[in-house]
Amino acid sequence: MPSTAARTRWRLGLTTTALLTATALLPAPAHAEDVTDYAITVDPSAQGAAIDDTMYGVFFEDINRAADGGLYAELVQNRSFEYSTADNGSYTPLTSWAVGGTAEVVNDSGRLNERNRNYLSLGAGSSVTNAGYNTGIRVDQGKRYDFSVWARATSGTTLTVSLKDTAGTLATARQVAVKGGWAKYKATFTATRTSNRGRLAVASTNAAALDEVSLFPRETYKNQPNGLRKDLAEKIAALKPGFVRFPGGCLVNTGSMEDYSEASNWQRKRSYQWKDTIGPVEQRATNSNFWGYNQSYGLGYYEYFRFSEDIGAMPLPVVPALVTGCGQNKATDDEALLQRHIQDTLDLIEFANGPATSKWGKVRAQMGHPKPFHLTHLGVGNEENLPKEFFARFERFRTAIKAKYPDITVISNSGPDDAGTTFDTAWQLNREGKVDMVDEHYYNSPNWFLQNNDRYDSYDRKGPKVFLGEYASQGNAWKNGLSEAAFMTGLERNADVVKLASYAPLLANEDYVQWRPDMIWFNNRASWNSANYEVQKLFMTNVGDRVVPSKATTTPNVSGPITGAVGLSTWATSAAYDDVKVTSADGSTLLSDDFSGDASKWTGSGRGSWSIQDGAYVQTDTAAENTMVTAGDPAWKDYDLHVKATKKSGKEGFLVAFGVKDTGNYYWWNLGGWNNTQSAIEQAVDGGKGTLMTKPGSIETGRAYDIDIKVRGRQVTLFLDGKEWGSFKDDQPAEPFRQVVTKDAKTGDLIVKVVNAQSAEARTAVDLGGAKVASTARVTTLAADEDAVNTETDTPVTPVTSTLRGVATKFTYTFPANSVTFLRIKQR
Repeated sequence: MPSTAARTRWRLGLTTTALLTATALLPAPAHAEDVTDYAITVDPSAQGAAIDDTMYGVFFEDINRAADGGLYAELVQNRSFEYSTADNGSYTPLTSWAVGGTAEVVNDSGRLNERNRNYLSLGAGSSVTNAGYNTGIRVDQGKRYDFSVWARATSGTTLTVSLKDTAGTLATARQVAVKGGWAKYKATFTATRTSNRGRLAVASTNAAALDEVSLFPRETYKNQPNGLRKDLAEKIAALKPGFVRFPGGCLVNTGSMEDYSEASNWQRKRSYQWKDTIGPVEQRATNSNFWGYNQSYGLGYYEYFRFSEDIGAMPLPVVPALVTGCGQNKATDDEALLQRHIQDTLDLIEFANGPATSKWGKVRAQMGHPKPFHLTHLGVGNEENLPKEFFARFERFRTAIKAKYPDITVISNSGPDDAGTTFDTAWQLNREGKVDMVDEHYYNSPNWFLQNNDRYDSYDRKGPKVFLGEYASQGNAWKNGLSEAAFMTGLERNADVVKLASYAPLLANEDYVQWRPDMIWFNNRASWNSANYEVQKLFMTNVGDRVVPSKATTTPNVSGPITGAVGLSTWATSAAYDDVKVTSADGSTLLSDDFSGDASKWTGSGRGSWSIQDGAYVQTDTAAENTMVTAGDPAWKDYDLHVKATKKSGKEGFLVAFGVKDTGNYYWWNLGGWNNTQSAIEQAVDGGKGTLMTKPGSIETGRAYDIDIKVRGRQVTLFLDGKEWGSFKDDQPAEPFRQVVTKDAKTGDLIVKVVNAQSAEARTAVDLGGAKVASTARVTTLAADEDAVNTETDTPVTPVTSTLRGVATKFTYTFPANSVTFLRIKQR
């Protein structure tokens, strides 16, 4: 690395240093004298990759209550009494309901319709009260709320519908006269108070049957019927996404591939199938959600298409390929079922694009949208771990789609990881099959994202294009947003290969979380943007139309030899370790422990149960995870580690650590991980782990293994029972200073995008290559402490806008520590 990038102080006159006029104050660095010097050189005469308008989008999956209890504006939980133990072991058909008097959920021929199996039989003089989501039903003073219910009362009855909380009435009660067979009844409330703890009660004077008990805010996004929660939809729309990928995710490729009918015995654990989710809401199927709750399908394919259109985004649905993933890993061998799903996919395209006179276009028109939705891209499958079985079925789908709709881009995928056997096999099949586009997914540590900025530099420009459909850096702190921003500069630089990209997941209800991190957080009363959201929004609203080639100097001292102590650990396993020896490269002994005495050389984390037994160091707790104990000096380098290990019981094998700096920063050899199915080298950086290499394999119980690890510089070689198992060189620097420059064709602006993911300021000489530019530029900065996290009440990661004066073809700008900065520079 050039010595000119050393950390020094420059003395620059005002003639060479641009001045900043801020509209808000930026966080002051902890040590203003901690500055690293860089240079960015732009070549405006050269032409980089064109960037499509659809480059960045969003991925919506119903996880973390993203649909019911989230984006879907319905305020009543379990409105159709369809909750079941098939959804969640704790559920009953009356979950979220309280009964006053007598009430029973019934499944018989008196139901509303065949696909809506359950209904409520309410006794005379009885009532039911719904608790909504989170702390209750949220109402705002002065706002209107629309109530509806399907009811049947042969002898007639009066329903009294009320909104209240523990403090009293929230709106004037409404009375609804019901008589005869099933019919839909409506009423409207105007809230007299604001409350987060509302309850909706329905009482009946005489016996009655109820179904589809609903309460919607009148004010939904764009005031659409059966609409979306306004604040969440507006946050998504503010990103200006180029596409919306839906509905999954693991919802698509898990569960039974059968339909919801008598023939399947009303199968309740099905893959997400689009025909279940259209038509009148009271006629839509119900289904178990892979993430442990119920899906009402009130938010279905029609609503996804409509929302995409409302926000100006390309719809990108994903259909099942009849190979399950997400841990299920089963291929369905049923030709008739495969043909039915292929036909369903053709019908989906007709539903989206067909004229209102076609069979499925007519259904769309009847739902309120006679014009087509202009579907151009469609994904088949999601994260299948059986690449050969998947691809055989994918080709059947693709052949049928292309025969009828040759202009549709059919998207394949490469499995659930960024590398490994499944990934490699899938990509080989995709290349050989001349697939249009491949969907990649990965969730890795911030360090991985800093190290892999150049991931797509070497991809074949003539091969399939990449859709990065899911990615995130395992956290919602600012350091996660910084690492993702650094990685996104590489996505833009490679926009000729990476055509689409979307962070995942999109939404999380804070009281129903199955997955972290997430882009937008919410509860029943508020929503807030994560640090990751702010990064996505900055990039998505300042894309540009073409990359302007540029280069930057790098950071000194980001790579040195692997240093650190050693460690022993287990994961849901009991194991015995013995004869630990660490020897330096010159042959001197750094550590030797045969556990004939005590374990005083080792420091524990407090997890697990470690003791000396029969001359070995034994961990006996088979429930404890990551029980690491460490020994040695964090400054150790260039050493050999030997240990003898024996599995005693449990789910997995051994974890032998090296390069241990502290509890969140280390490498370990994971032998017999993933329920004793594979072994891997993993690296932990600031608590987040990434996989460096992996191989299939298992560990036998009761057998003693000799484990040897040789560390030389950044090269590591691993031996199991005297035979080389593998080796790797961790020589990808976690470069914290990244940049990309794009040009906005409409305005002519050069957009200089710089990420400084370190605690030092980055004093940077910018050379615009002779471009004639205005003397001022608009600056947008995201800067915060690296551990800052946005919450409902505190948003430290917030964009700050300012004006930069003194801009010229050459100027100097100091980028704050831990910052993402966009300079929009007008060309003259």
